[in-house]
Amino acid sequence: MNIRYFAWVRERVGVEEEELEIPGGVKTVGDLITHLKSLDENHAAAFEEEEAIRVALDQVHVEADADLGNAREIAFFPPMTGG
Repeated sequence: MNIRYFAWVRERVGVEEEELEIPGGVKTVGDLITHLKSLDENHAAAFEEEEAIRVALDQVHVEADADLGNAREIAFFPPMTGG
């Protein structure tokens, strides 16, 4: 799965995007976040405030309980504000 990071999530992870093989037990966005946090200190720091992170599966906004299904891309980003 192609995983993309934006803004401070990208800064903490240290890469803009990465291609990862998702373990079989990872079924939801929340499961994936838990998995990513276990990878290393950078990922753990990026998802430290996971409730503040927004998620899109194949460019559609979803919640943490969303099923990953056959998604090809997931993006993580902080809330956006307008002005």
